[in-house]
Amino acid sequence: MHVVVTDPETLEAATASVQAVVDAIDQACSRFRDDSELSRLGAGNGRREGIVSPLLAQALATALRAAELTDGAVDPTVGAAVRSAGYSVDFGAVAEDGDALTLAVLPVPGWRRIRLFPATRRVEIDAGVEVDLGATAKALASDLSSAAALEAMHGGGVLVSLGGDVSVAGEPPDEGWHIQIAENSRAAITPDGETISIRAGGVATSSTTVRRWRRGGMELHHIIDPATGLPAAGPWRTVSVVAGNCVDANIAATAAIVRGAAAASWLASAGLPARLVDRNGAMTRVGGWPLPGAQTS
Repeated sequence: MHVVVTDPETLEAATASVQAVVDAIDQACSRFRDDSELSRLGAGNGRREGIVSPLLAQALATALRAAELTDGAVDPTVGAAVRSAGYSVDFGAVAEDGDALTLAVLPVPGWRRIRLFPATRRVEIDAGVEVDLGATAKALASDLSSAAALEAMHGGGVLVSLGGDVSVAGEPPDEGWHIQIAENSRAAITPDGETISIRAGGVATSSTTVRRWRRGGMELHHIIDPATGLPAAGPWRTVSVVAGNCVDANIAATAAIVRGAAAASWLASAGLPARLVDRNGAMTRVGGWPLPGAQTS
């Protein structure tokens, strides 16, 4: 988690607000906590239903919107597929290597098997559906965090980065927010790293190179193609997108990994600045994403 503010005196208030949002999202949406609201809602193998909190309802609505916008390329019913691929515990506890897994080509149940009634916050989940909000909840947390921080700061500007999902709010610095693009959000900032500048909105990067592990000599990763139930096998290893908010940037970046060869034209038609990196490291820039040296977007 990184919190950057334009006025150092507001940093403590901003950081406390961000931490509160992150804690609330974790409690509502984590599939790695038995006591999370999502885990309690998903307990059992039959059809499940209930009234959920406003935050979980928002997270579910965000995930369902992502599925609708991407024609199911980003789908919250990938839970069982992610678990079958070996991502069954918090990533910090996933072994880097292990015995072979038996993986079957099987489409995920599909997002239409989750029904959310926003007015009442009632949720119905069909039997056999395991929900995973990992594709969108972190980006939602980033957007909610920047908004909460700005409110606590009573002015100024703030940038929040949660694992590389970046959201900015308020008045930016005069030169804009400089954001270095990398496959690993923990990578050190370097003078020669590709950097863009934004004044509003969000930036997200989806990559198959960081959350990755081996089973029986097979390389696996966490981005599931809902059409096959297997880790996406397209040509792109990393996609970065700029959008009006972090959620939309994240949706587009994740969908691009899944869509494969058609992703570049899809992003361009949507008017989203994006940088796509293929398996060999070759880069494709669309939608006005600046060439190295231009450093603006």
